[in-house]
Amino acid sequence: MTVDLAAATEFLATSARVLDRRRFDLLTGAGGPEPVLAALDGYRNPDGGYGWGLEPDLRSATSQPGGALHALEAFADVVPATTPRAVALCDWLSAVSLPDGGLPFALPVPDPVACAPFWAGADAGASSLQITAVVAAAAHRVAAVDPAVAGHPWLARATEYCLTAIGGLGDDPHAMVLAFSAQFLDAAAASEPRAADAVDRLRSHLPADGVLRVPGGAEDECMRPLDFTPLPGGPARGLFAADVVEAELDRLAAAQQPDGGWSVDFVSYSPAATLEWRGHRTVQALVLLRANGRL
Repeated sequence: MTVDLAAATEFLATSARVLDRRRFDLLTGAGGPEPVLAALDGYRNPDGGYGWGLEPDLRSATSQPGGALHALEAFADVVPATTPRAVALCDWLSAVSLPDGGLPFALPVPDPVACAPFWAGADAGASSLQITAVVAAAAHRVAAVDPAVAGHPWLARATEYCLTAIGGLGDDPHAMVLAFSAQFLDAAAASEPRAADAVDRLRSHLPADGVLRVPGGAEDECMRPLDFTPLPGGPARGLFAADVVEAELDRLAAAQQPDGGWSVDFVSYSPAATLEWRGHRTVQALVLLRANGRL
């Protein structure tokens, strides 16, 4: 299946945020790191965190762990370039982490208009493996080229929290917890041998086809193999047979819509989020296809 980059360009021009258009330009060689970082700055708060709808279903102006995730995705896009904004974000993450090293799923949301209820109603006093794992996974990818992030105390504490929490997973973990735990172990394995050793802990929870229904999600919402192992070369790729991953890459490439973009399988909570998720998903699909040798 051949991806139509011209159609993707047109889709992003009509429907996406400046940030995702800049990320696409970087991916395709039409732009550099600086415009990506400049666009990301529009979501940054003076405390070093990110809000303002950077997480599309969390429209709050406040700095949030969900915003930190998407900021770190952009920092990972621009490698090998680095930015002091990444270390400042680690400082913010350290300040809002709980005593056990985990992040709350969300901090209090004083401006909940158009925010998904799971963000607005989150318990700010409880650590969440789901959000901590996926934020730390993105941070480890930045840390691979940024010594200041690699050596930051927040990342060390978050890594310990995740390894401990994954080791204590019960019999029926949520599909997103499993997926983001696998992403964390994959990203952390390059610098933390215990992460590679822990991947097998997840195997018994996964069907051979890697498709897990998301409880409480939309009717067709699932975690699929590339949600567990988006990038090649890490230990989580071994959770699935090679033909399963190849079929999933075929499926991802074929999922480009007639308008040039990709769709999501989950519910959005505002008209803005509906558009922004498609733009984000389109860039993420292309990032994964490029990383897996399909572009």
